[in-house]
Order: sequence, then C-alpha cells, then structure tokens
Amino acid sequence: MKVLESVAAMRVARQAMAGSMGFVPTMGYLHEGHMALARRARAENEHVVASIFVNPTQFGPHEDFERYPRNQERDLAMLQKEGVDAVFLPPVVEMYPSGSCTYVTVEGLSQKLEGASRPGHFRGVATVVAKLFNIVQPARAYFGQKDAQQVVIIKKMAADLDMNLEIVVCPTVREPDGLAMSSRNVYLNPAERRAALVLWQALCLAREMWQKGERRAEVIPKAMRELIQKEPLARLDYVSLAHSQTLEELESIPKEGEGSVLASLAVYIGKTRLIDNIVLE
Repeated sequence: MKVLESVAAMRVARQAMAGSMGFVPTMGYLHEGHMALARRARAENEHVVASIFVNPTQFGPHEDFERYPRNQERDLAMLQKEGVDAVFLPPVVEMYPSGSCTYVTVEGLSQKLEGASRPGHFRGVATVVAKLFNIVQPARAYFGQKDAQQVVIIKKMAADLDMNLEIVVCPTVREPDGLAMSSRNVYLNPAERRAALVLWQALCLAREMWQKGERRAEVIPKAMRELIQKEPLARLDYVSLAHSQTLEELESIPKEGEGSVLASLAVYIGKTRLIDNIVLE
C-alpha cells in the first residue's frame, strides 16, 4: 500500500491505476464505519484509494480541530488490512498553500440543519471534497449515511459542477446498542457513553410513530425533543423532520412518490456534539 503526501505523487500514482477506482475520503481515527466503505469500494472497483486529512476549513473557531482524535499508524494498518491500494495523506500546507482563497459553496442546502448550527462548515466540506475529487480522479466516491446532509450537499455539488463520478452512499454502521459509530465517540466517558444512546432512542421513537401512521409533521419532532430532554447529560441542539433531498423542514408529510423524510438530530452529550439520522420511507 502506497502512502502519498503530495498532490503530485498522488496524481502519478493515479495514472498508474488502470480501470475504475473507488475513493474513501476520511478525517482519520478510523472505525468500522470507514472499513465498511473501504470494503464496498474494494468490491466495486479495480483499485481503492483512501485519504486521511483533518480539514481545518470545516471547523469553526471554537470547535475541536486541534483535539480531533488522530492515530495515523493505526489508521494505515486498518486500511492496509482492507486491501486499499494507496492512501493520500497530505499536510495542511499541501491542500491549502499560502495564498489559497478559492472556496466552493452549495447555496441553500449548506445553510440548513448542521449549517445553521455550524456556519461555514459545509463551505469547508465542499471545498476540500472538490479538491480531493480533482486530485484523486475517482470513478466512485463512498460516504456514510450518518452524515446525511453532507451526502446531499456533495451529490448536488458533483451534479452542478459536472463532476464525472458516482457518489455511493452506504448505511450507517452502529454499535450493538445502536449508537452510530463516530470518531468523536472516543471523547465520551462511561456515563456519557450510556447517555449517548438517547440519540438512537429518539430516532427509533420517530420510526415507530411513523410506522404506526403518524403523519403530523410537528408531532414526531416534539416527541423526540421530549425524550431527549429526559436525559440529564444531554443538551439538545436541534431535531428535524425534513425532506430527504431538499432538506426543507416539513409542514406536511410528503405523499407517496414525492420523496422520503429525513429524521435527524444533533445533541451535546457533556461537551461532545453528536449527530445521527434515519430515513423514513
């Protein structure tokens, strides 16, 4: 497995890879969710490239860029075990040389949900993903459903900018008790780890209400908020019931054939902010 730290080296390596290539962009501190993406990419392509880059432009001024968990040696061993051909591991100065001043913004979609809570976040995401796509030139790129809004934004960016690749969305990988796997779970102490289950419990409640026929758009989020507020270690950021493609908050439930519904939420457990979602369809 090649480890490549420069744009030039990555491009040379890409030219030597004949046939389709699947790409798994990550910020490192990998877990089983990332490995599921790598395995899917391996199954569907002749070559697989992953990237590890903690992207500073998607972190706000008071967010956790400096303390974001990192373990390069462990990450590389995990990717090698999954048969990844190459890992792009650039330093910040390689991705953002001095004088860089060009950004990608997907208007509208980027200002909702996570974008409302984290202004500028998706400008950073779209910019770095566009750069990675341009450098790596994959046939397919693999993302997890856990970051549902990110997936919608990247799909829109790829379509609007005529990028010649397929965005493949893979199911959220969960712990046995339902907690969505996330690199930030490492921040949780044992009591907070137990409390974090309230995110999954709230989503399961939404799904249960949906399956029983509840279609009043305001009722399901209200029940989710009430459940979360019962957990002493939880502090709610937002709960949303939105159209899964436009991300518009629902005033009425779409009719059959008019699109599925994204139930999503962001909750602070102690000082750690966690997100999760499910699609109701």
